[in-house]
Amino acid sequence: METNGKTVEEILSNIPSDRAESFNKLHHVIVENLPDGFEAAISYGGLGYVVPHSIYPSGYHCKPKEPLPFAGLASQKNSINFYHMGIYADPSLLEWFVTEYPKHSKQKLDMGKSCIRFKKPEHIPFELIGELMKKISVKDWISRYESDLKK
Repeated sequence: METNGKTVEEILSNIPSDRAESFNKLHHVIVENLPDGFEAAISYGGLGYVVPHSIYPSGYHCKPKEPLPFAGLASQKNSINFYHMGIYADPSLLEWFVTEYPKHSKQKLDMGKSCIRFKKPEHIPFELIGELMKKISVKDWISRYESDLKK
């Protein structure tokens, strides 16, 4: 992820002007809908939404000094990218999201494994992202993560 800042506030204040309003609104929607326990933080040098070490001391298995990632947001060269690990880890959540997306946006879904790209900020389905963020609790995310890690 391309970032320009070392804190959440610095990243938010350094978003290109043509995307700043939408990016900041998306961040606000994500934070407003995060279940208790998750928090906005710097994750792998970018803006992330994580399970902090105070709740999950082991951190991320690939890099234990990093908190357990859950979601992320980045301003890339051609798009605003939203990353949601729950979509990647839970096929039923992915199916729900893909089914709901056309009800919230006229733009074709541009998605990778956990990455949703918004090339036009005006097409971001804010309400749908808010609903998505509520779908997994910290407890459920840790359980899913540990279960998948053991495989």
